Amino acid sequence: MQNVIETDALCKTYGSHRVVDHLALTVPEGCVYGFLGPNGAGKSTTMKMLLGLVHPTSGTVRLLGKPMTDANRLALLQQTGSLIESPSGYLHLTARENLEIVADLKGVSRKDITRVLDIVQLTRDQHRKVGQYSLGMKQRLGIAMALLGSPKLLILDEPTNGLDPAGIQEMRELIRTMPAATGATVLISSHLLGEMEQMVEQVGIIDHGRMLFEGPLTELQRHSRGDLTLRLLHPAKALPVLRANGLPTADTGSTLTLPPLRDDLLAGLVQALADSGAGVVGLTQHTKTLEEIFLTLTAPKEVG
Repeated sequence: MQNVIETDALCKTYGSHRVVDHLALTVPEGCVYGFLGPNGAGKSTTMKMLLGLVHPTSGTVRLLGKPMTDANRLALLQQTGSLIESPSGYLHLTARENLEIVADLKGVSRKDITRVLDIVQLTRDQHRKVGQYSLGMKQRLGIAMALLGSPKLLILDEPTNGLDPAGIQEMRELIRTMPAATGATVLISSHLLGEMEQMVEQVGIIDHGRMLFEGPLTELQRHSRGDLTLRLLHPAKALPVLRANGLPTADTGSTLTLPPLRDDLLAGLVQALADSGAGVVGLTQHTKTLEEIFLTLTAPKEVG
């Protein structure tokens, strides 16, 4: 499996302001990759550099296993679909008429229109004028335009932005199934972190143009263990065991809150509590949300 996107020390500076700062981005083939960060973090600028819409100040971009150069840029972008900012389209024309124009501009057979309409679930509404579409339907039409010609890479900039809850749900389902339905790798940016958890496999977290974390979502979640809630029948009998293990022993009744523990230490603790007669009746491991992890990663570092 190759990487569909690779950047090395990618930078973009406007005047004295560095928007993207030595960014190393790696997107594996066949996944949905969530490119996360607050507004102004550098996500859109990075995507525009990937598409050749903005020239990097320094650094390199590789798409589909090849370095992007002036000579091969158009050939690489013919295999790339994108939806950057708001979807475009002629409001006085129908969805199918809009797609016919885009297909002609791309040099793609109009026969492909039926396929992409089906993928984005606009077949029933293809003959309605786009001016009558909801924002969610316009976003799906924008994705249909991007999918014409069966691109290997799909780049979507905040496609859930401004959608109502129903529209977000539809977009989430569409994007999550995109690699299987189309064969395209998807790079999607968002600042809606809770939404990303439900549709991505790989994650990159960016802030002030710098990558804070990159890897599988499962790896990020493994490092996100929260506190443990322990319920006991006889909490007084648990106190010697907790003290012996250097754990908090504040009297909170039958429910104790403990810091995160490694699996082997937790198993030993539960066994020791059972042997003490404390009566373990419940144990809950809390997991931090992606938003809580993000806040931890982006918290200002104390100077001292």
